[in-house]
Amino acid sequence: MKKTTMLMIFLALCFGIAVAQDKPAAPPAQPQATTTDPIIVAAGDVTIRQSEFENAIKTLPPEYQQFATGPGKKQFAEDYLRMKMLAAQGFKDNLQNDPEVTQQLNLMRENLVANAELQKMEKSIQLSDADLQAIYDKSKNEYEQVKARHILIAFKGSPAAQAGKKELTEDEAKAKAEDIKKKLQAGASFEDLAKSESDDKGSGARGGDLGSFSRGQMVPEFEKAAFEAKPGEIVGPVRTQYGYHIIKVESHDMTPFEKVKDTLAKRERQRRLQESLDTMKKNANPTFNEAYFTPPPPPAPKMEAAPTPAAKP
Repeated sequence: MKKTTMLMIFLALCFGIAVAQDKPAAPPAQPQATTTDPIIVAAGDVTIRQSEFENAIKTLPPEYQQFATGPGKKQFAEDYLRMKMLAAQGFKDNLQNDPEVTQQLNLMRENLVANAELQKMEKSIQLSDADLQAIYDKSKNEYEQVKARHILIAFKGSPAAQAGKKELTEDEAKAKAEDIKKKLQAGASFEDLAKSESDDKGSGARGGDLGSFSRGQMVPEFEKAAFEAKPGEIVGPVRTQYGYHIIKVESHDMTPFEKVKDTLAKRERQRRLQESLDTMKKNANPTFNEAYFTPPPPPAPKMEAAPTPAAKP
């Protein structure tokens, strides 16, 4: 699988090298090996220096670079040599002037230049710590976390319903949850009741502990109740698809700016880049041939033939 995938990458690499060629390659003179950049592969008129080989590796995705610099180095060299030999023979056969090849070369050239321009635009986007801090402050809700415990009482049909345990109707489950809340308000241990009563056996074994979670990690009804509750407050019963929850919020915290700074920078850089691309397209005022781009109408349904009357005897 690894070899097949890398061969596909080499095919794309072959296009990239061919893009740089405008004329048939003349048979190269045999260069003299140097100590700083030695020839590491030679086959007929084709030679590969260490610097060229290592630069070729850098064109691979990161996960394949590790393979090509480690256990797959010789395999990469063999496949790279094969590509170089095929390209050299193709130039000798003047295939670079074949109309179809020329069209693909032009497309690849434009694609390479477009990617280079995209990288240039992205690098030009400067973000200061103050910029990122302002973005963080504006979207603090995304970085708020709640640490909470819960006790779940499942009703019939709930994904959390326990096999072999008496099934409760919704009314019965809600009544049981309300009774548990009264016991908690009277001073009962949340952890003990979670262990004995909760149908969420995973958190129940930990005294109902759910750890810390951010927005978007829990079902909406549960999230709303948990984030609105104050530290130390017990709320519920809250109905979700899993049953009725009694929730105890232990704390509200914020993910520190330094922990999300890099993620914020990446996201903001991508947002600004997309904004620049949208502006570029808008300013160019593009038009499209609607007759060409309008989808064809769906095929008309086939008419069923009327049954043939049975012949009279």
